[in-house]
Amino acid sequence: MSLTEEILARRIVPVVVVNDASRASGLADALVAGDLPVAEVTLRTAAAPEVIATMAKKPGLLVGAGTVLTPGQVDLAVDAGATFLVSPGYSPATVARASERGVPIVPGTVTPSEVMAALAAGLTTLKFFPASNYGGAGTLKAFSSVFQQARFVPTGGVSAGNLSDYLSLPNVPAVGGSWMVPAKTVDAGDFDTIQSLCSEAVAAAADE
Repeated sequence: MSLTEEILARRIVPVVVVNDASRASGLADALVAGDLPVAEVTLRTAAAPEVIATMAKKPGLLVGAGTVLTPGQVDLAVDAGATFLVSPGYSPATVARASERGVPIVPGTVTPSEVMAALAAGLTTLKFFPASNYGGAGTLKAFSSVFQQARFVPTGGVSAGNLSDYLSLPNVPAVGGSWMVPAKTVDAGDFDTIQSLCSEAVAAAADE
């Protein structure tokens, strides 16, 4: 099983925003204990590289970087220990740098033209972001008949309430979301709550 397949097999990719690097270790433990050992650490905070480095040392946890916008951020994330990358959009230069570094990247696409550009570059696992703003499950259902080789990971507006709408689609192997890792809860160091939310999310995904 490839790394990408291993990540998608969990059906949920927690999208994590961490403001304080001292919370990284506890967060990592909570994800593993909650049976959701995957983390997309967004490069939206100054603490992100240190958070990735800390979490990457935890056994059994798959750690990647999100909000990767440039080739330079590819290097920053990979040097910190990220084993996969996620971008909100499709940038040929950023995708090329990820390939050079030997790390899988999931770029964002929301229009047919963007999907076609990504497919032409040999990418078949794509992010659909922000999902709720671009038609959500309805758009992905329409894409399924046209782009039969593409798989989408919708992120942005995905929650426990609409999880089934996405995971019931044949071209959606997994979703990305933050409802099980709320930033305020991470900031507060309330890892028991995060563990519980992760367990609930895993159980909900398993029902789909």
